[in-house]
Amino acid sequence: MKFEPELESGSLIKRYKRFLADIELESGEIRTIHCANTGAMTGCAEPGNKVWFSTSSNPKRKYPNSWELSETPLGHTICVNTIRANQLVEEAIRSGVITELQGYAQLRTEVKYGNENSRIDVLLQDDARQDCYIEVKSVTLLDKKGQGFFPDSVTTRGQKHLRELTEMAENGSRAVLFFAVLHSGIEKVSAAHHIDPDYYSLLKQAKAKGVEVICYQVQFTANEMKLHSALPFHD
Repeated sequence: MKFEPELESGSLIKRYKRFLADIELESGEIRTIHCANTGAMTGCAEPGNKVWFSTSSNPKRKYPNSWELSETPLGHTICVNTIRANQLVEEAIRSGVITELQGYAQLRTEVKYGNENSRIDVLLQDDARQDCYIEVKSVTLLDKKGQGFFPDSVTTRGQKHLRELTEMAENGSRAVLFFAVLHSGIEKVSAAHHIDPDYYSLLKQAKAKGVEVICYQVQFTANEMKLHSALPFHD
């Protein structure tokens, strides 16, 4: 995934109202940018951090700039725009990077499914195989020693998605929980039992019913990022 036009940078002043952030450009200009991440963003939004933002050509947008990346004092790069996770996974499936999800004839996104009125992020289909339902989650919470956690706050929406995936697995379909690790410092992933114990319990139940967990890390280069390698998931 390439950023076109190229990203610009500034220094974070504060994030507020969930969807907004104020940054200071090198020129001294203060600018308000849009933040697509509704989570806690723990460790990703510290005042003074360097942030990278994209610019939309849509004239109807009130805030044309979107917060894409953060850089931490430890030198880690984090993609904070959660919209990118689904795009990265779709791109990596189509390019053959995610070997566990190859061999399907059709890829569809945002397809309605389940009994709780959900939309699956990615649905893979092939006449010769069972349907594959993929729910994508963005992982950006880093603990010590490279340990990443999901979620970074209590997520009733995420709990619902686990119930839906479990139902698909019980009905004979393939069901996958895909953790897109968008933090360069994360080396392994676990469910955050200390943050959302209900999510942790539901995930254990989902795995017992046949839901697969796949983790891949993003690679950052100049104005480009892509999923490139699998990471371990630890219960």
